[in-house]
Amino acid sequence: MSGATEASVAPSALPREGDGQLGERVYQTLLDMILQRKLPSGSVLQERRIAESLGVSRTPVREALNRLETEGMASRDAGRILVVRGLSTREVIEALNVRRILEGEAAALAAGRIPAAELDAAESAIARLVAKDAPGVEEHRAIDDMLHGAIATHSGNALLARMIGDLRLKTYMFNLERIPERFRKGHQEHLDIIAALRAGKRGRARAMVEAHVENVKKSIIAMLSAI
Repeated sequence: MSGATEASVAPSALPREGDGQLGERVYQTLLDMILQRKLPSGSVLQERRIAESLGVSRTPVREALNRLETEGMASRDAGRILVVRGLSTREVIEALNVRRILEGEAAALAAGRIPAAELDAAESAIARLVAKDAPGVEEHRAIDDMLHGAIATHSGNALLARMIGDLRLKTYMFNLERIPERFRKGHQEHLDIIAALRAGKRGRARAMVEAHVENVKKSIIAMLSAI
């Protein structure tokens, strides 16, 4: 398998063999490597090599690779070899268009239903992040996941939440490093969304989330046009 990019992580970072969460952790490890471009598009995902590198059996790796393939983050080439799949610009824009609709609906459903403690935690995390001179991409992503995840979860619709989660994966590569101008604007929009959610204003929560996702899309289009 020439040209394969091997995963590398300390085995101690994963649960012990037999732990029910092992497959999930292997999946998250590989997904992070794909999103961070440590495994770029076209990298071969060979079950045996990944298992050896992570220090686990092939079963949890197989589970993780099957999930990545199902979610469209990996695909089979002409020789049936599993490789990291790059998303086209059109796919990213389409994903954002659908996200705008679904997340707007989720925000309307979640308004007034998210515990105040969760909203307080999100506000505090945003305040700490924007006060930093050099905020990290992972910190930014964690806060983004915290708020958008809470909205999806508290919509009360499990299918809607899963669909939003899958679509968000497709746009993770456009992070703080790709569109840095969205950092402060994006988090101010997050604070406005939190205020609407806290007040139980369903229409405003929907509108604010839809505008937030649309603004992300516009920044991505502008970035791609400049290349």
